[in-house]
Amino acid sequence: MIKFLQIVSVMIGLSVVTVMVALIVILNGHMHFLPLVYTVPVCLFVLFVGGIFNWIHTKKKRRWLMSVLGVAIVIALITPIQHYYKLSIPTVDAEIDISAYQPFTRGNLVVKPDEVASLQLTESLPRLDGATAMYPLYAAFVEATYPKGDYQPYNSRVQVSRTPEAYQSLIAGDVDLIFVAAPSVSQEWQAEKEGLTFDMTPIGREAFVFFVHHKNNVDNVTLEQVKKIYAGDITNWRDVGGEDEAIRAFQRLADSGSQTALEKLMGNMPIMKAPSENIASGMGGIIHEVSQYRNYKNAMGYTFRYYSTEMVQNKKIKLLSIDGVAPTKENIRNGTYPLVSEFYAVTAGTENENVQKLIDWIRTDEGQELVEKVGYVPVENY
Repeated sequence: MIKFLQIVSVMIGLSVVTVMVALIVILNGHMHFLPLVYTVPVCLFVLFVGGIFNWIHTKKKRRWLMSVLGVAIVIALITPIQHYYKLSIPTVDAEIDISAYQPFTRGNLVVKPDEVASLQLTESLPRLDGATAMYPLYAAFVEATYPKGDYQPYNSRVQVSRTPEAYQSLIAGDVDLIFVAAPSVSQEWQAEKEGLTFDMTPIGREAFVFFVHHKNNVDNVTLEQVKKIYAGDITNWRDVGGEDEAIRAFQRLADSGSQTALEKLMGNMPIMKAPSENIASGMGGIIHEVSQYRNYKNAMGYTFRYYSTEMVQNKKIKLLSIDGVAPTKENIRNGTYPLVSEFYAVTAGTENENVQKLIDWIRTDEGQELVEKVGYVPVENY
């Protein structure tokens, strides 16, 4: 009877501790540790019961039991090991230091014009936002035309976010002007719902690019093959001249500039469901989010040329040629690369007169020369 009470007491104690630890693990988003959280107390309980009933009094039995429990622990460790292995594989955007492009900071990477700009704004400065890939460009506009000041990337009149957030800020009236790729259908619908219309001025041209791990032996794909990969019709690299390995075709979040570009490329062809992962929310719930690109040897992703070659500068990826044409500035300029689109200065009814002055200046020879100097391709016939 005493042994039974001891067993019940230990079971209750271990159960309470396990539940508490499991809750902490879940609330902190470490779901990968749950198998281990459940396995360890079970092993401890088995050891306790074996000891109290003297089932493991011989060396052989102890060795056998420890082997079984060891295997159980190893199996429970598989999930966290896989998780941390995944985290060890770099993402494409993990290496960007946005602060390096903050205007008027010492030693920044902002490109300066050759001469003092003809436009010099002193008051009623336009509130700016834009996509990450555009930040080096409009930071250069700011250094050329704004008065010297503290323009912090996340809390000033010149901020940077991502394409979806930039459009949201513009629609909400929190900013006057954003620098982004063309809006998605849902972003246009959100603007219309608020009685707004996007006024889009093209200020440069850019290539939509696809990239793979640098050791992938595929260097070129056709436009049709790209569509079939993202439709889920081509799933193995051998079907496009590579090794016999499944294609991990990553996607981007909805309404991002590059995801909108993919949707336009695909046209009426349905895009396969994006790879996703479970993300712990701040309140302990679980949400499904599109997986961030990780540079697996069989991975494929997409972005814009400047972002990948000038900002990220990741030597572990390579850009694919499309239909035999590489995504270079020259091929963007001469129109031979098939996936070229304009990017825009976008407004939505601002009353700040300096906004149009800034846009007009960007479209001048001065502004377009700065676009070129930053690393983008100017619009045609500037």
